[in-house]
Amino acid sequence: MSSKSSTQHLSRVNIIRKKHLRLTIAVLIILGLIILAGEITNYDHIDGLVSIPAAISWLFSNMLFSAGTLANFPTVLRLLWETILISIVSTTTASVFALIFALLGSQLTQVNTFLMYVAKLVASISRNIPVVAWALILVLSFGTNSATGFLALFFATFGFLVRAYIETIDEASSDSIEALRATGATYPQMIFKAVLPGSMPQLFSWTLFMIETNIRSATLVGLLTGTGIGYLFDLYYKQLNYEMVSLITLSIVVAVLIIETISNRIRREII
Repeated sequence: MSSKSSTQHLSRVNIIRKKHLRLTIAVLIILGLIILAGEITNYDHIDGLVSIPAAISWLFSNMLFSAGTLANFPTVLRLLWETILISIVSTTTASVFALIFALLGSQLTQVNTFLMYVAKLVASISRNIPVVAWALILVLSFGTNSATGFLALFFATFGFLVRAYIETIDEASSDSIEALRATGATYPQMIFKAVLPGSMPQLFSWTLFMIETNIRSATLVGLLTGTGIGYLFDLYYKQLNYEMVSLITLSIVVAVLIIETISNRIRREII
């Protein structure tokens, strides 16, 4: 027993040493990459760290808004609400189309192999074009308006949700679909009695997640399309009105935190 216990102890020690060695190697590789990146970009990490106190001091001296700035708060709220609505509408609309393509693209619910690959290809193209690129492309066609922002968020959301929905359907619905197929159920029966009931909580959760994400993305899209809170941020930033920039930024952060809290609570209820 003593010999066996000693062997087990040595084995545990060797495992711990190997983990420590791997961790050390990983840390050294990360440090090496940081140093290499600094050399390539001519960035001095020491100067960057030293400048942090001065940057914090500048923020407090330039971005604390006054009572006069608060007079513009109703305008900020109106455009923020517009941004939130565009995010919600674009996400929910994209989710409907994403569900259709996910059903066509899933191994379990595909109609035929050709349509499955077409659905996955369309979703992959949509997903791999960043939302900023979508905004720039669409501005050339539709100009600077809310429709451009809606479409940019729609296409980016559509691609992501198709992939998320396909994975959810494949994981959640396999046993139910096989059972219904064994009984001779039709395709619509499989969808409405097995796929949607089994997958809906997770599908809804992904949709809520994308609403949160799109509210953040909509601010950036607004910079490019001249709409919503992003347009207001860009306007005051170019005027070097840092008090208004601070108010707008704080409003966006608070709005995102509130929506994220509501979304998390809904998620806990449905999953």
